Amino acid sequence: MLLLQKGWSRLLFAVVLGAASCASQAESHYVLEKVVEVSRHGVRPPTPGNRQAMQDGTDRAWPQWTTRDGELTGHGYAAAVLKGRYEAEYYRHQGLLDRGCPAPGAVYVWASPLQRTRATAQALVDGAFPGCGVAIHAVSDKQDPLFQADKMGLTPLDAEKARAAIQQAMGGSPELAQQRLSRDIARLQAAVCQPNKPCPAFEQPWRIERKEDGRFSITGLGTLSNMAESIRLAYSENLPAAQVAFGHGGSASAIAPLLPLLTARYDFTNDVPYIARRGGSVLLNQITQALASDRASADAPPPARWLLFVAHDTNIAYLRTLLGFSWQQDRYPRGNIPPAGSLVFERWRDKQSGQRFLRTYFQAQSLDQIRRLTPLDARTPPLKTDLSRPGCRPSPVGVLCPWSASLHQLRAAVDPTALPAVHYTP
Repeated sequence: MLLLQKGWSRLLFAVVLGAASCASQAESHYVLEKVVEVSRHGVRPPTPGNRQAMQDGTDRAWPQWTTRDGELTGHGYAAAVLKGRYEAEYYRHQGLLDRGCPAPGAVYVWASPLQRTRATAQALVDGAFPGCGVAIHAVSDKQDPLFQADKMGLTPLDAEKARAAIQQAMGGSPELAQQRLSRDIARLQAAVCQPNKPCPAFEQPWRIERKEDGRFSITGLGTLSNMAESIRLAYSENLPAAQVAFGHGGSASAIAPLLPLLTARYDFTNDVPYIARRGGSVLLNQITQALASDRASADAPPPARWLLFVAHDTNIAYLRTLLGFSWQQDRYPRGNIPPAGSLVFERWRDKQSGQRFLRTYFQAQSLDQIRRLTPLDARTPPLKTDLSRPGCRPSPVGVLCPWSASLHQLRAAVDPTALPAVHYTP
């Protein structure tokens, strides 16, 4: 019996070793050549304007945070550090980066000029390359054409075309959309409104509104969506349960039913194809140029091996719409873009055939990974969803799509009339 057990043990060891060897050999066929990543900022309190609208809309005070409204929190910084550390280890394992500090020019970080984006960029870099002094680049102005072209009026919308597209996305009218989402509205109302007291935000009819800067929003839905966002952020921040949805959000499963109106806001604004193409083409064009070239050029992004843009959920929403990409991750609603979640483009090469491929995926920490500051590694990774199209195929390194066809699709999605000038600093 002992000899038989030893025989089975040797056989099992040989099978496991052989499987590991095959997996290693299969993985070694692919070389990661380049990464372009667009990350959202980390956890923040409500912005000042959103806080006021939520308080007016519920006739009650929302919890005060220790960080100034709209700015990255210490907890948000710590969560982004964990993500940056995980990503750098993953890229070192794939051979994209050297151990220790990156070689000159290997990494380039460009952040939106707001405090929460610049601070998140710093957190990601501190996690990835502690003590290395990797620079964070940003414009000196309050807005950057790469991230805020729509707000700056550089990619104006045709008002009639945009309004018609929004109405179509809403199913014909704001009234019909509001009726269709009545159950989601009722759940949120029960969590944030006081019994038998006024709650004006839930009595307001939804309307399509054009802002002074030319962008569109849905009056009524916008405030409710910001409430859902603030609840999600409060849970991620690890605020006491009593301060999350006024005591109704003590767990990820409890807050999940309160979040769908976030998706609705995207569906009716940033995810409308016409609006996304006008607002997102400038960033998609820079991503495409970066993926396609490794040479320095005055009118192109820096030729870094890891080019990291730190931006906003609106930027990622535009991009995923242009890509025809959506996801459903853990307890988040469809297409949700959590704090420090990122859209990643990886260029791979098959060493045997010489063929190149593009892998595109969205990754984010789960609600509880952010709340508990869970360290990330191969056994406890962030959530990842790969983009797959006809012609793409699974591989040991993810879903790989044909390089030429993918590049053609990216370029075809860009509106050439919505490309303001973009300038990078050394």
